[in-house]
Amino acid sequence: MKMINKITLSLVVATSVLFTGCNDTGAAKQEVAKASISEASLGLRKTDLYSENTTIAEQTNYGKSQAMSGYKIERAFQDAPPMIPHDVDGMLPITIKDNQCLGCHMPDVASSMGATALPVSHFTNFRPTHNNNSAGFTKSIDNMKNEMAISKASAKLTGARFNCTQCHAPQSQGNLLVENTFEAEFTSKDGASKSSWNGSMMTFGLDTNGKNSAITAEDLLNADSAAGHLEGEH
Repeated sequence: MKMINKITLSLVVATSVLFTGCNDTGAAKQEVAKASISEASLGLRKTDLYSENTTIAEQTNYGKSQAMSGYKIERAFQDAPPMIPHDVDGMLPITIKDNQCLGCHMPDVASSMGATALPVSHFTNFRPTHNNNSAGFTKSIDNMKNEMAISKASAKLTGARFNCTQCHAPQSQGNLLVENTFEAEFTSKDGASKSSWNGSMMTFGLDTNGKNSAITAEDLLNADSAAGHLEGEH
């Protein structure tokens, strides 16, 4: 009886060792067979990552329609710079002394040319005009009083806006490597074709001090803040 029990125990131990060995071998094989990820498979570019010799960019076809005849695509979002719907050959580069865009897009002629008129924002100076002379640097505005250095619109294109192609790019047709599922929600009913940086939006609240100011005396003192009181007022 004892002999049978010993034989049975030996068989159980041998079977356990056998199954354990099989499991270990299977795990090892599975680890070896695990797929690896190459650098080239991580991105959209499938050519050599360390050389430009075999890399050719996707072709982009720009519109060749003449001015006043191009198809205008909708803006990407509210107040997005509209894209140029016509051919720009011979118009670039734009310089501060040579800007052919103004011949059609200035507000006084845009309507007759069938072009989109430049909005008021392009004639408004948002840049502070500080003073820097032999006496040193002084600011033309007082930030502590919420002053803003915005000059109201004039008939002259402001210097910061002369380079049209800094914001406006020609419309083009190309194959998208990544699908774009963005959907714009315009804040104005004609936001897909017109800028809201015009009219009353550009004239309200530009004066931050004075009788027509939108900033009150309490705002200037920041009365609700302990740090906002003038020195000595505690």
